[in-house]
Amino acid sequence: MRNNLDRDLTRLSVVRNLGILAHVDAGKTTVTERILYATGTTHKRGEVHDGTTVTDFDPQERDRGITIFAAAVSCEWEGHRVNLIDTPGHVDFADEVERSLRVLDGAVAVFDAVAGVEPQSESVWRQADRYGVPRIAFVNKLDRAGADLDAAVESIRTRLHPVPLVVQLPIGTEDGFEGVVDLLRMRALTWNADGGDTPVEAPVDTPVPEELREEALRRRRLLEEAVAERHPAALEEFCDQGTLSARTLSGALRDLTRTGDGVVVLCGSAYRNRGIQPLLDAVVAYLPSPLDVPPVAGTDPAGTGTDAGAGTGTDAGAGAGNDAGERRPADPDAPFAALAFKVNATPTGRLTYLRVYSGTIEKGDAVWESGTRRTERIGRILRVQADRHAQLERAVAGDIVAVVGLKAARAGSTLCAPEAPLVLEPPGVAAPVVSVAVEARTSADADRLASALARSAEEDPSLVVRTDSETGQTLLSGMGELHLEVAVEKIRRSLGVEVTVGRPRVTYRETVARGVSGLVFRHVKQDGGAGQFAHIVLDVEPLDAGSPGAEGGAATGFVFRSAVVGGRVPQEYVRAVEAGCRDALAEGPLGGHPVTGLRVTLTDGATHVKDSSETAFRTAGRLGLREALRRCAMVLLEPVVEVTVTVPEDVVGGVLGDLAGRRGRVTDSTVRGGSAIVTATVPLAELFGYATRLRSRTQGRGAFSTRPTGYAPAPAPTATPTR
Repeated sequence: MRNNLDRDLTRLSVVRNLGILAHVDAGKTTVTERILYATGTTHKRGEVHDGTTVTDFDPQERDRGITIFAAAVSCEWEGHRVNLIDTPGHVDFADEVERSLRVLDGAVAVFDAVAGVEPQSESVWRQADRYGVPRIAFVNKLDRAGADLDAAVESIRTRLHPVPLVVQLPIGTEDGFEGVVDLLRMRALTWNADGGDTPVEAPVDTPVPEELREEALRRRRLLEEAVAERHPAALEEFCDQGTLSARTLSGALRDLTRTGDGVVVLCGSAYRNRGIQPLLDAVVAYLPSPLDVPPVAGTDPAGTGTDAGAGTGTDAGAGAGNDAGERRPADPDAPFAALAFKVNATPTGRLTYLRVYSGTIEKGDAVWESGTRRTERIGRILRVQADRHAQLERAVAGDIVAVVGLKAARAGSTLCAPEAPLVLEPPGVAAPVVSVAVEARTSADADRLASALARSAEEDPSLVVRTDSETGQTLLSGMGELHLEVAVEKIRRSLGVEVTVGRPRVTYRETVARGVSGLVFRHVKQDGGAGQFAHIVLDVEPLDAGSPGAEGGAATGFVFRSAVVGGRVPQEYVRAVEAGCRDALAEGPLGGHPVTGLRVTLTDGATHVKDSSETAFRTAGRLGLREALRRCAMVLLEPVVEVTVTVPEDVVGGVLGDLAGRRGRVTDSTVRGGSAIVTATVPLAELFGYATRLRSRTQGRGAFSTRPTGYAPAPAPTATPTR
């Protein structure tokens, strides 16, 4: 048994679980394809524009030319197993990135050498920051006109705020880009002119072209100084010897990457297959193995009450990080624990994607599922290669695999050994901001549509299906217009159900502009037997815009506090009042939208010796806050997004006018390489159809991307939109 354990631990040290992160069109999928080609996993280079890539296998991905669904692949490089997830770059599919980052040990962030840091690059970088995922950066497309490594690195420094540690110097620029100088080993790597994948190294005695030697030495010195400033062992050697050896420099770069104190930056051109092998070497050298990351932390469901089984929201995460939580090391001999991060509900069965954090799982094993608190059985274990799978006999700590046979597990569910239950923190799920009304064209398809919508929501937690209580419409909500288009098209293609779709709607919020003080509410009910009595006094006021919940110019969130003195309202009744107030937030007085951005203070109250109860005070809290909101001055909030538009300089005037007509507020405008880059804050409701309008105004040369920034007050004419 010990020999098997030693062998498994040795195997874990050569595993790398990483994701590819980037903005749309920065080259994520092409980088993934070249990695598969360089490692011998594929024998033909797939191209996005030809629809021949491995990871963009869904018909919609190939039709649209973008990554929509996170796809897992696996390959071998220099004796290491690389489990890789190619993530989407469009903001509408940020939830796919969120779920992937939750289970990854490292990431490669890809940047366009011309555009540098783009809006979605910044978003995915912040997502990785939240999960503490170590990263290395790859500046792609150095063969493009206007490519500038230094400008791209400077944008990384100023917009993302890491310490970029550049370890390569390009050989040639734009069309003349042919290779890189490795600043650690001071050697030149060039690639064949036809884009072949075999690097040609310069002779050892003349490792760097003479015309680049002085610049390479200067950059090597800057790299050594930056590393020595942040790494104690490197600083000691630098002070003693005035330089750093390649071994010391490499070890320091590994430590700085894993602690997040620095980001190694490499460069190349994935399309021309230049720079991929050094990137793989950097993945192996600098990014952590499962043994290098801290043991996963979870909570004991026996000690967390009913909330532990749900395993959702921040409560689980808070419990996972405290001293009372339980930690499981990446040890194949430890109790089994895994997190489900993706579910693919196919007509032939459900594929549940798992990251195994500890222990070992084999075919036929029983596992405990946190969401339903019941035991399920593993049917098959699969090694995933995008849309292809290879069967495995078992999976151990550190593996990313798919399993067949689980009926109830959802994305975010914890799977563990029944005798050692554990609840892991699930990935966060963003609240949907856009809705469409969907209905089957024929009554015969109504049941099939309901089943298809349920399956879509099961696969993608950021999709929400609900029935409007007033109109009876079935509403599908998601992260954006494209997100919903993809979901509906998938239903049409997979099940052949003809669906009628209404115009997308945004989800509004209501907030308090001017509050009320001293609102007295008495709840008295007597129907025979024990009655209900609750007397409360409430103050309602808006949250400050500068509070921690403030986003996009409007404060969000809800704060409840009690200022009752003398025990006039017992503590258990105070909690009941708070619960009732939270119930009242579901529908506001303006249009029945959720209420946010307010503070409620319970200032006084009274009880009855027989008729007071938690139920009575909860009812009083709900009805009392509803009454208070009707007396408050309320404001409707609408979701706003940051739009970054890139257009030719000669059409920028028309684009600015169009944004102004959509109630947009321009926050920045720059000119780079003949293109104008305009950043504006625009209400989401005004962006429907903008892609078509922009293409029309720019003859197809314009592009834009969006990033949610929160909520802002809606103008008075739209204060009561039709629901």
